[in-house]
Amino acid sequence: MGYHTKKIEKGILGEASKIIEEIQEWEDAHTHDNPVMELIELSDLLGAIEAYTIGKYNINLRNLLVMTRATQSAFKDGSRK
Repeated sequence: MGYHTKKIEKGILGEASKIIEEIQEWEDAHTHDNPVMELIELSDLLGAIEAYTIGKYNINLRNLLVMTRATQSAFKDGSRK
């Protein structure tokens, strides 16, 4: 079964199924208290997200981080709760 103890269906890079796969792999690593594997899976998740957003919207992780920072700012200044 490899690194993971449960069967995780392989996704297709550039599609939502790959993001789901990486989340499930992260969850599995988390349940085994394996922080190094967790971080690897989070890295893989970022790659899956970027492949999806570039393919579907021509938006990369830097573009997504701009929105992330805007949301953080809105929470910080009280605009969002």
